[in-house]
Amino acid sequence: MVGSSGIEVERKVVAILRVLNEYSDPLGARVIARQLEDYGIHLTERAVRYHLKLMDERGLTQAVGRDGRLITPAGVEELNNALVSDKVGFVINRIELLTFRTTFDWETKTGLVPINTSLIPRHKFTQAIKAMSKVFKAGICVSDMVAVAREGEQLGETIIPRGKVGFATVCSIVVNGALLRAGIPMDSRFGGILQIRNHKPLRFVELIHYAGSSLDPSGVFIRGKMTNVSEAARKGEGKVLANFREMPAQCHPIAETVIARLKEARLGGVVVVGNIGEPVCEVSVGSNRVGAILVGGMNPLAAVEETGIETENFAMSSVIDYRQLTSFWEL
Repeated sequence: MVGSSGIEVERKVVAILRVLNEYSDPLGARVIARQLEDYGIHLTERAVRYHLKLMDERGLTQAVGRDGRLITPAGVEELNNALVSDKVGFVINRIELLTFRTTFDWETKTGLVPINTSLIPRHKFTQAIKAMSKVFKAGICVSDMVAVAREGEQLGETIIPRGKVGFATVCSIVVNGALLRAGIPMDSRFGGILQIRNHKPLRFVELIHYAGSSLDPSGVFIRGKMTNVSEAARKGEGKVLANFREMPAQCHPIAETVIARLKEARLGGVVVVGNIGEPVCEVSVGSNRVGAILVGGMNPLAAVEETGIETENFAMSSVIDYRQLTSFWEL
């Protein structure tokens, strides 16, 4: 039987593996220690080095250079298998963290906004831009403000590897963050596939509840080839990525003001806000609650995948300064 101290060590090991798995380049102890804070783990550089040495001996990590580490195939397997109970609810915890880290001020148009980060093959980037343009034009996105980084450059907290182009889209959590700053708590219930008919939202046909999931729903649906965002953009008929949120009914008027101000700043992606206690797209809400549907920020990348271009997608990856974003149409 593993004692409580042993479990705590394993949790730290898994957290370090999670950090390393998010990057393709070697990371040093200082960077790892900083990233671990997102998981609520506070370790000194010295402590991180101690754990990395033990992980090297177990074959979970590989030393590169003086202080760098890469995750090994054995480390990836360990990450996939270890502490399943810790993984459950990981997505909702990530949403709450990025909500707190969102500091965007619509009056000054400054502050941090949450992003999704995608890696696109450099030789397919022009083709990917063409696929995404229809989606951005149709407004099936959180924002048409994006960020691009070339190999070796940094996008949020991701260093772009060789042969790739980094592409950041604004995450729908920006709405959670803006509402929180206005004093409105938002309950993130699930991510799903929203059926579009005659250019209007009809119903959810698939969903994954955040609280019981260890995987981001958008990534699951994209990898499963379950969307047809391109058709939705072109014909107004299709299946797109979307999220369902709830808020207290008393906050409805203030929320409408916040959403309108976000839209002025080219942010938001709110598809529909329901009435008090009434279902939204066949999803029931509490008697004193209001439901809202937000379009998924990864929809442009889903359209890219639909053309056969393989991408690496990291939903809810980080936050970025709003001033680093640029209009998609200027690319």
